[in-house]
Amino acid sequence: MEQARRRTSWPVALVVLLFALSTLVMVLKDSGDDEGPDTTPASSFDLSTLPVSSTRTTIEEAPQDPRPTKVPKGTVVHPKRVAALYDEPDGTPFGKVRPTEFGDVWLPVITRNRDWVQVLLPSKPNGSTGWVRGSELAEARSRFLVKVHLGERSLELFEDDALVGAWTVAIGASGTPTPLGRTFVLGQIIDDQQPFSPVILPLGSHSETLDSYGGGPGTVALHGWTDPSVFGKAVSHGCVRVPDDALDLLRTVPIGTPVMVDEA
Repeated sequence: MEQARRRTSWPVALVVLLFALSTLVMVLKDSGDDEGPDTTPASSFDLSTLPVSSTRTTIEEAPQDPRPTKVPKGTVVHPKRVAALYDEPDGTPFGKVRPTEFGDVWLPVITRNRDWVQVLLPSKPNGSTGWVRGSELAEARSRFLVKVHLGERSLELFEDDALVGAWTVAIGASGTPTPLGRTFVLGQIIDDQQPFSPVILPLGSHSETLDSYGGGPGTVALHGWTDPSVFGKAVSHGCVRVPDDALDLLRTVPIGTPVMVDEA
């Protein structure tokens, strides 16, 4: 009888021991999840479902430029591949940028935070920004800066903070004004057959009143003009029309170069 009692007590003791061990493992596991950092990978979303930030798109979720009158330092970045845009470092993805638009895309950096940079975007609404991981980007620097003064109807070009040239230009009419704030040179279109300008420099900003320029997306640009009598006047659809010698110099500035538009 005692032997039988011994034979039946071992399985019971083993079950109790296994249950205690499994409970201890569960407690330790739960404790680690509660107290440790969130290790959910940042790539746990489908990049293909995010809208592209381009001159033809609108992304209302994009954060607005927090300092539209501050001159960027000249750092520009190029996405090495399609890269996600976030609303803040380690935040929520809301869009993506591609490596090419009008040729290679270079975007001006306006803020840094650890391995993140905040850049100006080419999509609507004007002043859109996004955060990108630095590891997704190639980095360079533009030594140039373009300033457009709407009140004076003038354009200035700087290289390494030194004034290269200043010109009287034509700006947007009262009903189709040139948008204020900081933007950038998005690309360069060369077309010798173009009747009003052989070179067009589209910017990362858009008309606030027109959805389209001749079938295009309403992208504001710097370009030449065949009739010099327009210079000094507010007559355009929002673009800045410049003299030939200004255009010759502007076509040499790198893509991504900051452009500041103010009311002075």
